[in-house]
Amino acid sequence: MGLKNQIEDLIGEATGNVGVSIKNLNTDEIININEERVFPSASTIKIVVMAEILKKVKEGKLHLNENITILKAMKTGGDGILKELDSNHEFSLKEIMTLMIIISDNTAANLLIDTAGMEDVNEMAGQLGMKHTKLKRKMMDADAVRAGRENLTCAADMTNVLEKVYDGEVIDKEYSSIMMDILKRQQVKGRLDLYLPNNTMIAHKTGDLDRLEHDVGIVFLPECRYIINVLTNETPTNKDGREIIGKISRLVYDSYNLYNYQDK
Repeated sequence: MGLKNQIEDLIGEATGNVGVSIKNLNTDEIININEERVFPSASTIKIVVMAEILKKVKEGKLHLNENITILKAMKTGGDGILKELDSNHEFSLKEIMTLMIIISDNTAANLLIDTAGMEDVNEMAGQLGMKHTKLKRKMMDADAVRAGRENLTCAADMTNVLEKVYDGEVIDKEYSSIMMDILKRQQVKGRLDLYLPNNTMIAHKTGDLDRLEHDVGIVFLPECRYIINVLTNETPTNKDGREIIGKISRLVYDSYNLYNYQDK
């Protein structure tokens, strides 16, 4: 049975919605299942926010080493550490951007959305070929959610942006390399990596809401590199979503780890 059929069988046994987009960067093999199904993006949208911040750095409008003071009014709930620290600490723009990605800090994300501008972030999504990705609200904005404004993405869009990061085509090679380095330092675990060996290198970004779990990333094996994006929602529990992601990830790992591919 082929890899796609194995994944389809696993999805068929699951309760909830699942979108998958996989690309082997050595062979260009693509496996898509519900790849354009649109999901609430949760924190995966922060990849696009990071890209727009770096674009403004490239243009000289921002500087990675400039300091930003975290005021009490800036703090928001959910994931992150900035909300737990005393106010009036200073952090560099790069530190805030790093926290937004590696621990999914929502205070950092909202600060950077304000800095980048929501309209500019959406323009960046379009430039990256992300047809269904939209930033419509800041993190933890319950009023916006009740009003029907939800951030959106799909698995295919995440393949587009991650392949551009890998190829050095988000802004340029220097800034793509900065994005890749930060994504490789991800500290939120238990999804794509759930059933993989502990030493597996993944550059990735997770996202979660109630009964929604996503993980999108690039896996680096000695013989093969591949993009894998799995988005889930309406599962019985969040644990079920994480299990689906972990099991699909393991199927792909086992398939691609068997072959001695040449690096791209």
